[in-house]
Amino acid sequence: METLQFEYRNGSPVAGSPSATLTGVVGSGNLEVLVEPAELGGACQIEILTAAVGFGPIWQAVLDDFFARHPLADVRISINDVGATPAVVSLRLDQAIESFTGAQP
Repeated sequence: METLQFEYRNGSPVAGSPSATLTGVVGSGNLEVLVEPAELGGACQIEILTAAVGFGPIWQAVLDDFFARHPLADVRISINDVGATPAVVSLRLDQAIESFTGAQP
């Protein structure tokens, strides 16, 4: 198992008072994403626990793209991964943020 941590800045806080949300299921080739509000001084922190060791640069690229589309502040995202592909990771992150913010696609 590998733990990766990323932090992004210069995002915007989510309007209202969103509750924590859990999206997805850990299982073969899938992952779960927990999104929760947190006092992080304007940062968005993402922690990944993954069974796929050595893919840090790919995670970095997926999360850079995610933050470019969803510039969040004061949000903590926790990901438990069992080897999901980058496309599945991106989809699950989008689903989690839609649920967290109440936004429609």
